[in-house]
Amino acid sequence: MEYLKKTDSQVQELVEKEMKRQETTLMMIPSENHSSYAVREVVGSMLQDKYCEGYPNKRYYQGQENFDKLEVLCQERAKKAFRVPFANVQALSGSPANCAVYMAVLNPNDKIMALRIDQGGHISHGLNINFSGRFFENVFYKTNKQGFIDYDEIEELALKEKPNLIIAGITSYPLALDFARFSEIAEKCNAYLMADIAHVAGLVLAGAYPDPVPYCHIVNTTTHKTLRGPRGALIMVTEKGLEKDPELPQKINRAVFPGLQGGPHENNIAGIAVALKEAQKLEFIEYGKQVVENAESLAQSLKEQGIKLCSGGTNTHLIMIDLRNLEILGNIAAEALEAAGIVTNRNMIPDDPSSPFYPSGLRLGTPGITSRGMKQDEMKQIGLFISSVLKDISGLKKQAGISFEQEKDSQTRQNIMLKSSRIKEVKQEIERLCTRFPIKREY
Repeated sequence: MEYLKKTDSQVQELVEKEMKRQETTLMMIPSENHSSYAVREVVGSMLQDKYCEGYPNKRYYQGQENFDKLEVLCQERAKKAFRVPFANVQALSGSPANCAVYMAVLNPNDKIMALRIDQGGHISHGLNINFSGRFFENVFYKTNKQGFIDYDEIEELALKEKPNLIIAGITSYPLALDFARFSEIAEKCNAYLMADIAHVAGLVLAGAYPDPVPYCHIVNTTTHKTLRGPRGALIMVTEKGLEKDPELPQKINRAVFPGLQGGPHENNIAGIAVALKEAQKLEFIEYGKQVVENAESLAQSLKEQGIKLCSGGTNTHLIMIDLRNLEILGNIAAEALEAAGIVTNRNMIPDDPSSPFYPSGLRLGTPGITSRGMKQDEMKQIGLFISSVLKDISGLKKQAGISFEQEKDSQTRQNIMLKSSRIKEVKQEIERLCTRFPIKREY
């Protein structure tokens, strides 16, 4: 970054610090991943200097020859990879992609049905503080007491509420969805069915997660999670979607532009094209399967140490820890693990007795560490590191007689963490592990 160093040393210093942070810690937030140098090169290229409002061969500016070819190439790679007849590649990220679908198939005050946020759903699936909850009526399904989605209950609710759109999608539900069952339910109430596979798109391509394409009308995904590309999104219409509404592609295109967005980020679209090409390699299939195997091994390691997991474990890329038996909040759990070099995020658990900002759960996953080449042996080791830090923090909190209310104070949390010798020990172990498994330049 020689030019950046000359122009803005402050920004250059922060970038270098972030590079070092990622190199020396474990990226275990399940919605994050490490992209290849090829993806980073094209995203940071001169492609960002051009304005490309409109669609290929229908732009509002001159100088579009190469950008038209790039965007069509990305569309074709997406259609081939997911085996769909239509793909819009311009949506800036997952929430705008969801919004575009709503704008394409719904009218104001129509009804959306989705997984409740504390059960593992997403804010853009109808939460009242989000646009999807302000402009549409919402009905939520949830998990049962065992932490599983009950499809018979969903069917009963759908037949009663008659939603216009059903969303099959998750952000913190650790088990695979039954898209065939969702399809049966949607057909019975004549609803559109959208799969939001933002978290699991790469696993779908690897055959490590159920494929929603044969069952859903629309499939949305981000491109920067298990797909390992730059930040962006895909909105895809399936053959089943075309049968329900032949004009669905045009409606979605119009919803993205001019409905919601102006000029697309063609540098990111080019990066998505690169990631989609990488995802067609045999190595990517092996990667996707290893992500799930690693998550299952990590979950088993945690359970052997007495850590309670939501839904009993995982068969996907993510794990949800229920911290209530440790009597600590997700805030101090995530902060303590970060101090030890393990980056996760606090998260609500089903029917969480605490608030969204001070939840009772911890969310973690294996996409990023699998990209570094780690396998089951490392998962067992990481599980021991995580459980030992959580237990140490829990013990220190109980020893000090600190209540949940007191734990919400950031300085109180810091004081507990400063007393933990285990955090320092694990941090050293994590740094050694990261040295053994450096971030890869290409996949």
